[in-house]
Amino acid sequence: MKLSWISIIRLGLVQMALGAIVVLMTSTLNRLMVVELTLAASLPGALVAFHYAIQITRPNWGFLSDTGGERTKFIIGGMGVLAVGGVLAAAAIWVLETMFWAGLGLNIVAYALIGLGVGASGTSLLALLATATDPRRRAAAATITWLMMIFGIAVTATVVGKLLDPYSAQRLVQIVGVVAIGAVGLTCLSVSGIERNILADPQTDRTPFTEALRQIWAEDHARNFTIFVFLSMTAYFMQELILEPYAGLVFNFTPGQTTSMSGAQNGGAFMGMVTVGLAVSAFKFGTLRNWVVAGCLGSAGALCIIALMGRVPEDAALLLPAVITLGFFNGMFAVAAIGAMMALAGRGQTSREGTRMGLWGAAQAMAAGFGGLAGATAVDLLRLGLGHDATAFEIVFLFEAVLFLLAAGMALRIIENSSRQSAALVPGE
Repeated sequence: MKLSWISIIRLGLVQMALGAIVVLMTSTLNRLMVVELTLAASLPGALVAFHYAIQITRPNWGFLSDTGGERTKFIIGGMGVLAVGGVLAAAAIWVLETMFWAGLGLNIVAYALIGLGVGASGTSLLALLATATDPRRRAAAATITWLMMIFGIAVTATVVGKLLDPYSAQRLVQIVGVVAIGAVGLTCLSVSGIERNILADPQTDRTPFTEALRQIWAEDHARNFTIFVFLSMTAYFMQELILEPYAGLVFNFTPGQTTSMSGAQNGGAFMGMVTVGLAVSAFKFGTLRNWVVAGCLGSAGALCIIALMGRVPEDAALLLPAVITLGFFNGMFAVAAIGAMMALAGRGQTSREGTRMGLWGAAQAMAAGFGGLAGATAVDLLRLGLGHDATAFEIVFLFEAVLFLLAAGMALRIIENSSRQSAALVPGE
């Protein structure tokens, strides 16, 4: 049996719960450390990078969900660990007010738990979707789950932001605690009974993890797709920390204007995701491979426009449409890539969807940390060396565009080749 639309939406609620907790770490707690506690911005940046580094364990979690007989327990267990980590991270803000080193130690433990929880729950969730989603529904499933995650992020950030006024550390812990408990409860209700209804014969593969990983790495499509994920996601995340500073330094945007610009970019991504989901699943227009390539090429083109606009900063009004266009093609690429990932996860000589998804998830997490840090560091060094802000940003944006072009070339080759290879390995699919 395959997942019904209702079951796909229920699993999307889990992704929404994940986003609701993680956004508190990446936005609210980040701001509190820098503004209210007057700590160096590098501290929350390092903690976020640490949580990404912990996600190198994703292949292990995927393998355990493959061989443990049931993915549901890893989805719920991982969400529980993530919830505990979120509450501890909020408590660490309270401790930091009076005891820096104790608060830092608690933060390190909290962000480690956050990384482990995201890895265990997120990887197992994607593996379940990859295993049990009808191939014709994969693009729509990817769209639904990611849109629900964005919705969870937006709603949580807005509501928590309002509830935090007037701010106090005690209020912060209480609010995060409520969000964490709600996320775990929603996860338990959402996944209850789904796996039992679709999997009559749970897998009990006893192959050791290192051997399973070696076998998967020996598969050309799995290895090449891992490289593609790292390359494309590095390009995807390089602009994350530099786009708003670019608008402020080169075009004299105010903080409010740059915040609105980021919101518009996310709106563009939303529309790109919807476009792919409807085109592939509802109208049967195009393939996932073609949409991945189109998303990469469109992102590269938008980045070139944004980069070259720095030469005419008086045309600041044109920056917002260019950023929305970048968001649109980024969203198109992201959903199509997730759909392709789900399609490729079950292909190979053995069915190890979780381990493959974990491998690709680890590559994505490393790219997220590396890409953001590399983009920001490159801009800082170029600004220092060239003494001209617009040129520094232009070089980095153009380099990011080149990475997207390389990713498009890889997608055109490896996704098509993987499909051909799998035809002989998975009869009737």
